[in-house]
Amino acid sequence: MVEQWSRKREILSELASGKFVSGEALASILGVSRTAISNHIAALEEYGVDIYSVKGKGYRLNGTLSLVDESVLKARISNRCFYFDEIPSTNAFILKHAEDLVSGDICIAEYQSAGRGRRGRVWVSPYGCHLYFSMYWQFPQGMAQAMGLSLVVACSIVSVLQQLDVEGVGVKWPNDIYLNSKKLAGVLIELSGHTDSECNLVIGIGLNMAMGEQHAAKIDQPWSDLTGLECVPDKTELLVLLQRQLQLDLTLFQKSGLKPFQQRWSAADIFEGQPVKLLIGSDEIHGIYRGIDEQGAVVLETASGKQSFIGGEISLRKLG
Repeated sequence: MVEQWSRKREILSELASGKFVSGEALASILGVSRTAISNHIAALEEYGVDIYSVKGKGYRLNGTLSLVDESVLKARISNRCFYFDEIPSTNAFILKHAEDLVSGDICIAEYQSAGRGRRGRVWVSPYGCHLYFSMYWQFPQGMAQAMGLSLVVACSIVSVLQQLDVEGVGVKWPNDIYLNSKKLAGVLIELSGHTDSECNLVIGIGLNMAMGEQHAAKIDQPWSDLTGLECVPDKTELLVLLQRQLQLDLTLFQKSGLKPFQQRWSAADIFEGQPVKLLIGSDEIHGIYRGIDEQGAVVLETASGKQSFIGGEISLRKLG
């Protein structure tokens, strides 16, 4: 598997210029047959890489790929970092190996065959296009200590993007990251353990770096990526900063709870003061959105006064 991906990455490196490269030239450069090149190209397309193929010209990348520099990543992160070209799910990897990990260890992949979002939704995960990140953390006091954690993670992502001079970033309860009012990133937190004793959890983050046309067609909501920025952040640098920021913020959260993050959340909240609706099962509640409380619950100003709502099955939507 490693050797196969080494060949594929060599091909991608040759196509990175954006110019057409013939199959014969690729075969000569890699020292393999023309048939082998054709097979590798077909496999890359199955992994979601958008490649133009024109008879008489050869192959060309349609769009850009953003690949991690593994050696730089591992050199700059003090915790263990597991890096894969392909994996079913970075979250699943962390959960499977949780007993051997320490808080702050991460798993990164260029492609996920079974990426997931909240409520079991599929997270479109084409090769080399986006950021797929999972980090292990342990709470000694159990699952109750993790209440409001997803909001902290959202604050961490915003902080990192702002460090990289990305403007127009906001958050939507409970943990979606928006860029110019369209979804840029999502968070999936999964836990295993006990309510009142040691609890293992994995923080999964998917962030759109460069969305291709064929992948955009599979997404049923407004989305954004980083390609339109004047200076697109380096993927490796983004990962390094994200791991460090999460460690700082989770340590603070473990010590002091959600209160230190309320101001950061409020500053980035895209729904503050706006009319919204909460979807809770078959029920729909309307009101003016008033941010979050110290437990991370949504606060609405309704006809009955201010009310707080919290739970994994709540959706927050803008009215109108």
